[in-house]
Amino acid sequence: MKTAAIVATTFVLCMPAWTQSAGKSEVFTSQQIREQLSALPAQAAASGGSGVVLADYGSHRVQISVRTASGGAERHAHWDDVMIVQQGSATLITGGSIVGAKTSADGETKGTSIQGGKSQAIAPGDVITVNAGVPHQILVPAGVTYSALVIKVKE
Repeated sequence: MKTAAIVATTFVLCMPAWTQSAGKSEVFTSQQIREQLSALPAQAAASGGSGVVLADYGSHRVQISVRTASGGAERHAHWDDVMIVQQGSATLITGGSIVGAKTSADGETKGTSIQGGKSQAIAPGDVITVNAGVPHQILVPAGVTYSALVIKVKE
């Protein structure tokens, strides 16, 4: 039953992305963002992270990411990330090298952590850019729900 509810919720949350058409402008209101954000923490609690794609335009994607636990290290081969922190504080690590790096066919590299990177605190209102090819990881303190509006720009 719980799995069915998660699948149904994910389907409903992803519907806006499936209804996009090329060449139109779009506004995601603060109310729409809050509504999307309200459903994600429960999903994130089970796995440490959850998200929804609001729109995929090919050249860029608009999505929301929620974390209740630290994520692994990652490096995108073809995507720049622009993140606007919505809630919760965390530590962003950038640069360095990815420990246990494994690269998939699409050029995405993931690992357990970053060695030798730069750490800095991030909080609501902060705008973060991470260019393609830069290792990065978000560390979320215990008991904190971290969320960000993420714009992924294809290089």
